Amino acid sequence: MNRTKLAGAIALGTMLATTAAWAEYPERAINMVIPYGAGGATDISARTIAEPLGEAVGKPLVMANVTGAGGATGSVAVQNAKGDGYTMLFARVGSHSVNPAMKATLPYALDDFRFVNVYEINPVACAVTPASGITSMAELTAKVAEGGVTYASSGVGSLPHLASAMVLKEFGVENPLTDATHIPQKGGGAAVTAVLNGTATFLCTNSSALASFVANKQMVPLLVTTAEPIVGFDAPTANDLGKDALNQLVGWTGIAGPDDLPDDVAEKWGAWMATATQDPKFNETMSARGSVIQLMGPVEANEFIQGQFETFRALVDELGMRIEG
Repeated sequence: MNRTKLAGAIALGTMLATTAAWAEYPERAINMVIPYGAGGATDISARTIAEPLGEAVGKPLVMANVTGAGGATGSVAVQNAKGDGYTMLFARVGSHSVNPAMKATLPYALDDFRFVNVYEINPVACAVTPASGITSMAELTAKVAEGGVTYASSGVGSLPHLASAMVLKEFGVENPLTDATHIPQKGGGAAVTAVLNGTATFLCTNSSALASFVANKQMVPLLVTTAEPIVGFDAPTANDLGKDALNQLVGWTGIAGPDDLPDDVAEKWGAWMATATQDPKFNETMSARGSVIQLMGPVEANEFIQGQFETFRALVDELGMRIEG
């Protein structure tokens, strides 16, 4: 064989070998980073979909909670990982919508990631206890005008913090950061507890965090930030109350990789998630928690996340909530 033919054969062989290698993805277990702690909304969502997703992938999914800095620590771990599809992130509204809008020193930007999907929407619900005597958003805002109303959140700069301010603003409270008092807690569970024990008047948080308390009549939902009613929440929607701008105020969970994730790897994730999100047990479990299973492909997911960021950033700038440190 002459040198020209030999070189051509080697080049062809290399190309075929490379193509075969990518076609075999995944060849081993995939590391799935959950950037929040065990028992939270992200963790529950990730571990609930893990079984049907693992069956669709055909390889083990190694679930790891990499916590800290409001989801930033786990996100940075994936940002810095090799873009080969073997380290993926369960991205969340806090880590990739609220944090970029709120925090000036965040060590990553949205375009540092390739979002392959958003698969779950968690509408925000605002709720009080029966003991509060409040039965509607109109009554809540009237009490804000009287003074003494407080709201709980999972921490400064969290979605519940931003959500409460945004809801009050939409319902005519001119200065929600001063007209009502924010009482930050160490986590979502503690925020709910603060309302249950009377430390705070109300909270606005993911419906999944409130579903069991609403079902047990321990909390009264006043509003859900959707156009359509949510199963288990006997409360008016944002659209019912003429506040459809609040439809943008939702939690979500999606899957992302580093920004250099290859097209063919992203396509496989699309097929796997299309299968996994049809699993009846997964849908039943998440629906019972107030979640809406809605699979968005890469283009729709990126547009949705960018839209959330822009909405939240505008509110943050308007209210002076930007965290510079």
